[in-house]
Amino acid sequence: MAAVDVKTLDNQIGCVTLNRPNRLNAIDGALLDGMDAALDRLGTGEFRVAVLTGAGRGFCAGADLSGTGEPWTKPSRSPAFKTTYDAQVRLADQLTRLYELPIPVIAAVNGVAVGGGLAFALHCDIRIAAEAARFGSVFIKAGFSSMDMGTSYLLPKIVGAGVARELMLTGRIIDADEAYRIKLVHEVVAADELLTAATTMARSIVDNNAYGVWQTKIGLNAALDAPSLRHAKEIENRTQILSGFTNNPAEAAKAHQEKRSPIWDPL
Repeated sequence: MAAVDVKTLDNQIGCVTLNRPNRLNAIDGALLDGMDAALDRLGTGEFRVAVLTGAGRGFCAGADLSGTGEPWTKPSRSPAFKTTYDAQVRLADQLTRLYELPIPVIAAVNGVAVGGGLAFALHCDIRIAAEAARFGSVFIKAGFSSMDMGTSYLLPKIVGAGVARELMLTGRIIDADEAYRIKLVHEVVAADELLTAATTMARSIVDNNAYGVWQTKIGLNAALDAPSLRHAKEIENRTQILSGFTNNPAEAAKAHQEKRSPIWDPL
């Protein structure tokens, strides 16, 4: 059984499933290998939007600390400190790949999403939660700091610095309703409606022109890191002018006049 499964959920919509349900999809070397392969596939242009979810009761319970999973890195003669650091960097870099994909990713959080599992959700563009979902920056409960896997960068941007400080300093686990209240997730639905809700959200993105979605995804990431409003506007200016030289604006106007859906130019 593959630790990560990739399939087509709907036309142009892919679904990546973390598939170690007996361990609540905890992260081990096999899951990292599977995610590397999944990210390779998501970058080929086969899909316009992807959904990330978990098999069974959990989304992802973070690092597999049971000692039964595969190691994150290959055996080496490096000192233990260097081997452990390399493993940390491997997951951190993989999450950066997820964040920087040229297509949007929707996290369909079906259960527990703590530690590295929370990080997986944070690196997605949109988060939808089942009622049974739980979230927590629990690294600190395991004797580490909460400075892990991009959480200190992304969580404050999503929920605000004050809320992020409280969650990261206490390690408190929150339910789906609180996650919605603090705007960590965009929607909470019943478990049996989760993939339908994620597909509906994905379809509303796919209905837009591929060039505009791509530029919005990468442009937002760049603007969030811009040092000033002026820098962000310069990114916007260049993006809009380039967009104007595609056929999509003219097609959108024509479709509006003719009361039909636009026929978007492929990338």
